[in-house]
Amino acid sequence: MTNTIAVTSLGCDKNRVDTEKMLSILIKGGYTIISEHSQAEIIIVNTCAFIESARVEAIEAILECAEYKKTGKCKKLIVTGCLPQKHAAEIAKDLPEVDAFLGVKDYEQIVNVLIKSNDQSTLINRTDKGDSISRYLTTPPHLAYLRISDGCNNHCSYCTIPSIRGKYTSTPIELLVDETKFLIDSGAREIILVAQDSTSYGKDLYNGEIKLLSLLEKLAGLNLEQIRLMYAYPHLVSSDLLKFISDCNKMAKYMDCPIQHVDSRVLQLMNRPYGEKQVYELVDKIRSQKNYIALRTTLMVGFPTESDKEFNTLCDFVKTCRPDHIGVFEYSKENGTVAGGLKGQISNKVKKERYNTVGELHLKNSIAYNKLQTGKTLAVRYEGIDFDKNLFYGRSEYNAPDIDTLVYFSGEFADIGNMYNVKITDYENYDLVGELEK
Repeated sequence: MTNTIAVTSLGCDKNRVDTEKMLSILIKGGYTIISEHSQAEIIIVNTCAFIESARVEAIEAILECAEYKKTGKCKKLIVTGCLPQKHAAEIAKDLPEVDAFLGVKDYEQIVNVLIKSNDQSTLINRTDKGDSISRYLTTPPHLAYLRISDGCNNHCSYCTIPSIRGKYTSTPIELLVDETKFLIDSGAREIILVAQDSTSYGKDLYNGEIKLLSLLEKLAGLNLEQIRLMYAYPHLVSSDLLKFISDCNKMAKYMDCPIQHVDSRVLQLMNRPYGEKQVYELVDKIRSQKNYIALRTTLMVGFPTESDKEFNTLCDFVKTCRPDHIGVFEYSKENGTVAGGLKGQISNKVKKERYNTVGELHLKNSIAYNKLQTGKTLAVRYEGIDFDKNLFYGRSEYNAPDIDTLVYFSGEFADIGNMYNVKITDYENYDLVGELEK
């Protein structure tokens, strides 16, 4: 039996959690995880299929890994996750190099699939109970992601997630506490809560009651340095939640609220249950907290029928509210979605122009903000070295890993994962530059 495995994990941090649980199952099954794909006897590609660009990336990664059947030691290539869950029938015949496909709930079957020697097989049966807390962490040792639920009930008109991941399903509080203890024992000091919609947590389990605050209170009682909340659905962000984030010393002063748009008509077409007035009220609530809370959001440009005036409404929001971090996305037409069938699809040229415009506005905001940080001292978690810049780099509590900006700093010595006081002396566009205080 082949026993060395290399994995390519694509997509979001929620997908990363799936990968880590699958790797743990494989290790328990007697397999060895290695990083060199060319030396692996088995290669697994865990895919994302949220939008067209993600599917293209997934297919390219699969084909790249398939080459190791010719040039490396690969004997089996397995594709898992969202792509086969949604498109198994179409891709199976086009990818004969793949030995098996598993859907997003079938990771528990991975060892059984590897033992089999029959022709290409597909498991899209939603058989995984999802109760395992054991994981093989792929993050830096000081941080880990905690997925508190799977699926989504919001049915935004542009989104394929409900058709891929199914209905919203929360993990019970006691299991999440146990999983967090496991992550702490594995070395994690910063836990990042993720979900498709974290602010609906518990509604399906606890008689319709949202229990996010109860979960955060339980986690804050554990031996953690920092808890970071991601993917808060805007209209469910309560004053109590914001107060807890502001007041609790273990909560990162950070709020990730994907608003997608500001114009009320566009939001209605997106099937988002709020309008322009509610968006501005939310920002006011965040900004009015006792302690500063950094705001991250995602914005979509080029949604079908989005007019110049409506796009300008979005730009006015960026200029006025100045979110600390913005992820900008061009609308992607997805088959099977309500938005995909709308008339008035926006051209790629216009979408790209609007994407660039929002990016330029955000850069101006970032530069203005960074100027104000010069001379201040920030607590920064050291995470690596940029050898081109010859500087350490890390994050403050106002920055999430991988998606937000960095703080670069000079100094004689730093330990990965530790917090250091860094005096900000300069900036480079989005990023801050400073020096380690002695």
